[in-house]
Amino acid sequence: MSTPLVSPTSPAVDPSRLTGRLRLILAVVLLADVLDLMDSTITNIAAPTITADIGGGQSLIKWLGTSYALALGVLLVLGGRLGDRYGKRRMFLIGMTGFTIASVLCGVAADPALLIVARLVQGGFGALLIPQGIGILTSTFRREQFPRAFSAFGPVMGASAVLGPIVAGFIIDADLFGLTWRPMFLINIVLGVVGIIAAVKLLPKDEPTSTARIDGLGSGLLGASMLGLMFGLIEGSTDGWTTGPILSLVGGVLFFVGFAIRQRHAKDPLIQPSLLRNRGFTAGLLLGLGFFAAVNGLSFVISLFFQTALGLSPSQAAFGLGPLMIGIIGASLVCRPLIAPLGRNLVIIGLAVTLVGAIGVWVTVTVQGMGSTAWALAPSVLILGLGMGACFSSIYDIAIGDIDPSEAGSASGALSAVQQLAGAIGSAIVTTLYFSQERSHDAAHAMTVSVAVVAGITVLCLALVRLLPKKAPAEEF
Repeated sequence: MSTPLVSPTSPAVDPSRLTGRLRLILAVVLLADVLDLMDSTITNIAAPTITADIGGGQSLIKWLGTSYALALGVLLVLGGRLGDRYGKRRMFLIGMTGFTIASVLCGVAADPALLIVARLVQGGFGALLIPQGIGILTSTFRREQFPRAFSAFGPVMGASAVLGPIVAGFIIDADLFGLTWRPMFLINIVLGVVGIIAAVKLLPKDEPTSTARIDGLGSGLLGASMLGLMFGLIEGSTDGWTTGPILSLVGGVLFFVGFAIRQRHAKDPLIQPSLLRNRGFTAGLLLGLGFFAAVNGLSFVISLFFQTALGLSPSQAAFGLGPLMIGIIGASLVCRPLIAPLGRNLVIIGLAVTLVGAIGVWVTVTVQGMGSTAWALAPSVLILGLGMGACFSSIYDIAIGDIDPSEAGSASGALSAVQQLAGAIGSAIVTTLYFSQERSHDAAHAMTVSVAVVAGITVLCLALVRLLPKKAPAEEF
């Protein structure tokens, strides 16, 4: 455990004030989260341009976001455990270095296979990098400084969510040095090197805080399961249900059974079995899996519809998604203080608003068909974002409302991992649905079917809300 950089007995007029060095440490941690958030969303805008350049077709479009989120989700809990076992500073530096190198590989990829592998590697190192940030801050800052430090995350993450796709769109349209989409990833060389140098100079050295065994076998089984299921789904739906995709799906199911058995018998499982016996937590896990998969997939499909059906450029499509991002950020900021007084009712409100937004998109595209415009869809897309933001800021807080404080770490890690895996699953399933309907009808019909399915999943999520705890935890763990 590292020693706080400011002694609790140091005289200060305002005990919450951050020194210059503490602000720089906070900036290094925020940079890691910005890199992760931007690189997880930029391919939503870039996918059509990338496939037009290096091929890969619909299969690559599905894999671009799925591969990153899959690796990040599978390894996120393991990354946190490695930080506890070997030191958060060390894992942060390894993660940042690996993430930067993987970004270079993404930027120079000459074929779809190399790009998918590079995205998997990027997500894997992201899983080493991201979990260390909060631990570094809590071991470096005084408790009185926590609110001021953590208050920076909302605006910075919000700005990154809005600006990331827009910047990516402009980079593609600018066609810098004739490289089209590649500078989106190559810019991480500068950001990554700055982050590495700053981390070496600023982050305090820390000692391991845990000697618990790391369940590498459990992580391996989960990774093999998710990879098998995603490969089978994506390749089977794209190139036909031949022997390869079918065997991949069967293998994925068998590996998942092995993972479940491993969690029951491992000394230090990735997910504590007692959590899965908690009805409220399990309901939150399932609700989050369904909701986040649906809306993440829909966000990707809306971007594809803007570009491949309506003919918008990448930057125009990014602006078209602006109302969605603004809605998510605005609702997240407004709803955060409402979690305590409203409890699970806030989740109901968020799901209901999401449903209204989805219905609005469905009606607009149904009426206007291929004559739809981003401007006509903007009000419904904004409402969709408002509902998503309300749910993003509340579902998991409510889900841990009645767990034991000793289980909080495992619960938070599991929920974060499931959110990432949901993004991978949603990108694969909803885009698969969209492309299958587009082949048999047209893009407008494909859009309406995709939105209708997302609306149906939202209704099912509403049915699960009554199983959640009524309130979030009385105090933060």
